[in-house]
Amino acid sequence: MINKVILVGNLGADPELRYTQSGTAVATLRVATNRRWKDRDGNQQDETEWHRVIVWAQTAEFCGNYLSKGMKIYVEGRLHTNKWQDQSGNDRYTTEIIAQTIQNLTPKGSEFGGGGFEEPPMPDEPSGGMPGGDSTGEDVPF
Repeated sequence: MINKVILVGNLGADPELRYTQSGTAVATLRVATNRRWKDRDGNQQDETEWHRVIVWAQTAEFCGNYLSKGMKIYVEGRLHTNKWQDQSGNDRYTTEIIAQTIQNLTPKGSEFGGGGFEEPPMPDEPSGGMPGGDSTGEDVPF
């Protein structure tokens, strides 16, 4: 069985870096991917898909220190779905990508710089099932 995701997209916000009680760094990234095509009438159509990406350990610290909104990044990881209950007791689901590799694809000559980092094996800590992370409801920020 294979559970592998590869994304190339832009950061919609600065990474949110926090630490678990045991001191392990965890970062949350909002990544936008875009798709453009022409419909049957020849009109150009655009679609933006938002992805929640969770990054652990040294890679999370790299993201918090070196990545910022608008940068183009490469993400490689696996899909993970959290189940949780809202205030009304209804089951809700959040699907996110647990990243193993993050690479900055922004050219070095730009205002951001380039580089990348590959994460060591994942710690045995849960990703935390953050409620409300399944939809942004915001316009595309770039």
